Amino acid sequence: MKKPVVQVKNVKNCCFKDWNNIIGEIKNKIAKINNKKKVIVIECYQGINFNEISNSFINKLSADFIFKASDAYLSVDEIKNKTFADVTDDRIFGFMTRLNIEDYFDKKKLSDVNNKINSISEGLIIIYGTGASLLAKNYDLLVYADMARWEIQLRMRKNMVSNIGLNNENDSSERKYKIGYFVDWRVCDRLKKKLMKNWDYVLDTNAENQPKLVKGQAILEGLKQAAHKPISLVPYFDQGPWGGQWMKDVCDLDKSKPNFAWCINCIPEENSMILGFDDINVEIPSINLVFNKPTELLGEAVYSRFGDEFPIRFDFLDTFDGGNLSMQVHPLTEYIQENFGLNYTQDESYYILDAKEDASVYLGLKENIDAENMISELRTSAKEGSKFNDKKFVNNWPAKKHDHFLIPAGTVHCSGKNSLVLEISSTPYIFTFKLWDWGRLGLDGKPRPINIERGKDVIKWDRTTSWTKKNLINQIQLIGQGDGWKEEKTGLYKSEFIETRRHWFTKKVLHNTNQGVNVLNLIEGREAIVESPSNAFEPFVVHYAENFIVPAAVGEYTIKPYGESKGCQCATIKAFVRTNA
Repeated sequence: MKKPVVQVKNVKNCCFKDWNNIIGEIKNKIAKINNKKKVIVIECYQGINFNEISNSFINKLSADFIFKASDAYLSVDEIKNKTFADVTDDRIFGFMTRLNIEDYFDKKKLSDVNNKINSISEGLIIIYGTGASLLAKNYDLLVYADMARWEIQLRMRKNMVSNIGLNNENDSSERKYKIGYFVDWRVCDRLKKKLMKNWDYVLDTNAENQPKLVKGQAILEGLKQAAHKPISLVPYFDQGPWGGQWMKDVCDLDKSKPNFAWCINCIPEENSMILGFDDINVEIPSINLVFNKPTELLGEAVYSRFGDEFPIRFDFLDTFDGGNLSMQVHPLTEYIQENFGLNYTQDESYYILDAKEDASVYLGLKENIDAENMISELRTSAKEGSKFNDKKFVNNWPAKKHDHFLIPAGTVHCSGKNSLVLEISSTPYIFTFKLWDWGRLGLDGKPRPINIERGKDVIKWDRTTSWTKKNLINQIQLIGQGDGWKEEKTGLYKSEFIETRRHWFTKKVLHNTNQGVNVLNLIEGREAIVESPSNAFEPFVVHYAENFIVPAAVGEYTIKPYGESKGCQCATIKAFVRTNA
């Protein structure tokens, strides 16, 4: 399902769509403010189209005074200098910033604006932009203009938006994304978490010229309801130099595109979610649910360990009739902490959802190889464009449907062509050190970044053929079975904090979140239905290859074949955080 909706119950008359209705609602709200001086703040996430907000919204509210947050920012050069330690001069990687939005403001400019606003005794004042809420110590109405990460990325590619305070619309989308990932979005999220409970309205402008306004309390009620029932996030699909054709058919995508490589469909930091209020659907970043209801969503033990981060990631890698992924390795925990400022690393696994006969996975190193020789040959390949002899150094294992390959950090790996991989991993997801990219170019016609020097520092050279076969391939353990069901443990490796369970079933299977968040995918069967034994939530139908989240607060739930799958065998793969990891 490409546009799943979390329907919000018992909340009425809370949504307004198109600018005329939105302006009418805000004007009515302003009219009820009994002050002579009325201060309206429109706080904006990075990526908001300020021209649309200004021309279609603010200019039609007949304000007496308008202030733009960026007018009180530091200069572009000062912001570049302040953020450089986090942005760095690396093409791909930076450091998770510790900056806050306050750090972007010139103290004198901010003080002058504060004083000017304080000196105004009468009239309608509108303040807008990223950090607008800092310009007035007291305000009467807070509108929060939110933005989904995928839409921000699309706007970056179209040169529609800048990073905070930089006026860099025409920079490469790669660089703008990097600044967003390491700096802007961290800064905006810290401010968002402070403001969420005070939202009067949330403005959704993800679809250009199709705005929606919803009352803040309605959004918070929607998040509360979402934290107590199974939900699906809004997936997004993207092309890649190795992309395949499987998702085009199964996910009903644009057949005119050359390929689709990725489907990001369960990363709350990246995906959005749709809250349905009667006949109006409002799109918000799904990370808002993690921020607002962390205990109900994650469970107390997971929350205490990871904070308001969602630690489990599900996504698809499609190489059907495509190519191999880049030969790669992920950083060890201490490396990612010291170099990038993250608390945990990108441990992962490849669950083979579908495969052709010649599908394979590259995993682990050959026995008795010379590490210095391998690095030397990789460097030569990168420098001269020559072919790297992968057969000499890296194992290539045949892969078939329902195989599960475990990939703890430090393990050299990549998916080969002709498979659909369900990638189950911890959430840090851009920290891939490419060692070799098969001599090809990216979609932009440029060589993709190779990170041999970083990679050599994290490769676990003892993960050779025998060790890999014994520890990382199809580590299937039978947990239990009965009439019409079987449960198996399929991983992950003991150094990884995620555990996966596979259930085969022709009848109803009882699950329990055990006070921790569950993430599942229907890996076999056309349809299944998720139900509450106590009718705590409405039945939730899932389809083949769809991911879904069951919040910790749900507790017991059941899954059984449904619709076209009645009487047939179905299967799910479930991931959760091991409490003893």
